[in-house]
Amino acid sequence: MAVASALLLACAITVSRASGKDMGLVPLATAIFPCVIGYLLSPAEGITIAEPLWIIFDGTIMIPLAFFCLATGPRYLSAPEVGMFYLLETILAPIWVWIAFNETPTMQTLLGGAVLILALVGHSLWQMRQRAAQVIVPPLH
Repeated sequence: MAVASALLLACAITVSRASGKDMGLVPLATAIFPCVIGYLLSPAEGITIAEPLWIIFDGTIMIPLAFFCLATGPRYLSAPEVGMFYLLETILAPIWVWIAFNETPTMQTLLGGAVLILALVGHSLWQMRQRAAQVIVPPLH
């Protein structure tokens, strides 16, 4: 499932980048279907949630914003760069859990997150430096 998920995600990013069309609202629209199915299949007595405000905040603000940004990204960045930003979820999920539920992440989690953030920052700086070095020099006549 992990390989299939990664392959489909890579295909979606590549197709989005190649088409050049605005795909920002597509993931937002498709997020409605699991919500409706979950609501319809939930037990009649309902579901008890320990921290409903955090769940509502995540579902109404954070996830739609993240989906919009990740779907819009391929218009402005290469597909591999957008794929690297998907790794931010791996970093931010333990931090959100720490904030919302007071569950402290392990040192390995924080170290792994730091490695991913440093890789993203390093790659972005390298790309900016390469673009700045590509100064167009007019031809001499």
